[in-house]
Amino acid sequence: MEWSMGLLGFAAGLLISVVTAPVGVSGAVFLLPVQVSVLGVPSPAVTPTNLLYNVVAGPGALLRYWRAGQLGGPLTRLLIAGTVPGVIVGAGIRVFAVPGPRVFRLLIAVLLLPLGLWLWLRTVRPAPPRAREKLLSPRATTSLALAVGVAGGIYGIGGGSLLGPILVGRGIPVATVAPAALASTFVTSIVGAATYALLSLAAAGEVAPDWLLGLSCGAGGLLGGYLGAHLQPHLPEKTLRLLLGTLATGIGALYAAQILR
Repeated sequence: MEWSMGLLGFAAGLLISVVTAPVGVSGAVFLLPVQVSVLGVPSPAVTPTNLLYNVVAGPGALLRYWRAGQLGGPLTRLLIAGTVPGVIVGAGIRVFAVPGPRVFRLLIAVLLLPLGLWLWLRTVRPAPPRAREKLLSPRATTSLALAVGVAGGIYGIGGGSLLGPILVGRGIPVATVAPAALASTFVTSIVGAATYALLSLAAAGEVAPDWLLGLSCGAGGLLGGYLGAHLQPHLPEKTLRLLLGTLATGIGALYAAQILR
């Protein structure tokens, strides 16, 4: 890997994570198209490379949330209980079934575009108290995390981009969702990266991560995540909800545009 590519990866990880860390998104879902289209990471190696980014970048934001006393709690345990087995299943699907990226982009666009717009609308015009959604049950939360873990294992996304808008839209404060989603992403990415490393011993093709690029992007995310988590307590809940809705809408629009090309 040329030094210019490493520098570009560092800058991309830094800028993305500063914006996404305050709302519990690792930024991997934004980094994925950058790695494929700009940095030229082959498939399926792009998935474990993205997971490696999450592993390196995660401690930055988590350290800040831990110092603020926001890390841990029942939501974190429920998310990890679902995403960890999910990422193992997803890694196996990615290596041996190799679902096409077009299907993934379509699913992300269909899910996140309306979800982001809905979160925006609910923030600008809150529903009456009687019409507000009930919080998800523990079983439903873990089931949701399991599905997100499978998607993370297949495509290397952190999961916060999917979990965050849903949980916040169901009434959980961003300050609770963000550290839980990032902690889940971190633990799941460690398991996912290790699973890909094991699968690379038995599978043909580019299965192992691009270690240098993943570390470069992750180093940028490590710094950016710490800075982003530092910003969160200074931002009002409404601003954080609007930011999360904007990110969800932006991700959905990005992948929709790639499908229509």
